[in-house]
Amino acid sequence: MKILVITNLYPPHEIGGYELRCRDVCDRLKVLGHEIHILTSNHSVVGRPQVVEPNVTRKLRINGMYGNPWLPIQRLYGLEKYNHQALVREIETVRPDIIHVWNMGGISKSLLLRIEQGKIPVVYDVSDHWIARSLRADVWLSWWTAPGSFARAALRGILTFSGIRCLINRSVPTASWDCIRFANIYFCSAFMRDLTASKGWSVKHAEVIHCGIETTEFPVKPDHSKFEKLLWVGRLSEDKDPLTAIRSLTTARRTGLTELTLDLYGHGDPDYVAKVDAEIANLGLKDCVRRKSAPAAEMRKLYSQYDALLFTSNWGEPFALTPLEAMSSGLPVITSLDGGQQELARHGVNCLVAEAANPELYATRIAELAASSQLRVSIAATGLDEARTRFDIDPITRQIEAFLLKVLQS
Repeated sequence: MKILVITNLYPPHEIGGYELRCRDVCDRLKVLGHEIHILTSNHSVVGRPQVVEPNVTRKLRINGMYGNPWLPIQRLYGLEKYNHQALVREIETVRPDIIHVWNMGGISKSLLLRIEQGKIPVVYDVSDHWIARSLRADVWLSWWTAPGSFARAALRGILTFSGIRCLINRSVPTASWDCIRFANIYFCSAFMRDLTASKGWSVKHAEVIHCGIETTEFPVKPDHSKFEKLLWVGRLSEDKDPLTAIRSLTTARRTGLTELTLDLYGHGDPDYVAKVDAEIANLGLKDCVRRKSAPAAEMRKLYSQYDALLFTSNWGEPFALTPLEAMSSGLPVITSLDGGQQELARHGVNCLVAEAANPELYATRIAELAASSQLRVSIAATGLDEARTRFDIDPITRQIEAFLLKVLQS
């Protein structure tokens, strides 16, 4: 297959797991013999190198997200028109057999109207909330579709009846988002599919293909005899909730587990990071809670140096990769059942289950792990086996390949 992938960001300019997963799947599809072309944005992450890669076109422009300004409708038309020209050029150059749409956060959603009106099959990979939360918030489509103010409705009427809207449609579609059918779509979790359907999108027919990771790239923890070092990994933000991890350590230490330490790996908004630092200081934990950071390649090697991972997300996580990374390292995991985690976590089998924003329950689970090396060994072994057999990037990519082939042959 010749596949054109459309996505908002692409490594090395990634923000999180979605972009990394997109790259990993694309790399595996190449190994399987498919020709991959990437159309992505020109957004760059400060400090990351500008890399020229074959078959990666960084031309799309972002509106409003990742530090880019929100443009008013009169200026937004120019951006939308530019993005459509870039898409048309890429399709004409690549002549793909199939279009594979990934994350469209910040990217012109009107592009979806164009590709769905074309003759090339379209497949959607959805691993976050960009349909459920932001498709109807797209500035361009909402201006033409949502009721809006009296002034907007009046101007829209003038543009429609004067024929100007028809002229605009030649370069940028102005149809309703309801024209986007999502006929061929899969989600990273049943949770994400059902949440999207609950917001009024016709996606109940979608398949579920869970996220996968490079499980063999993680060194495996060889010994579970000690239980002293706790780990937290993620974006330092309210939705990832590192404060629950910090507070659970306080409770655990008060019950006698005074040898425990906690390392927090991640970055975040300066105001929230200051809040985290203040909480550490207020709880008197400066000697046993440390904030650290590491690039992804180094982080893979660090998991196995710890004794348990605390995963405290509380925002409706589509399907988190961090617990899978810990499991691939043979590390016991204590997790909330946030979002898609309920499709991975089995209490007492491959992890221990706590509750979002409940540091007392996390502390209880920490104490259970501390009290039983047998429990630590058991759930670590099961987690490692399931990560390698069910969630490795190779079998996951083959599921995606099979989905693409099925659509292409239908």
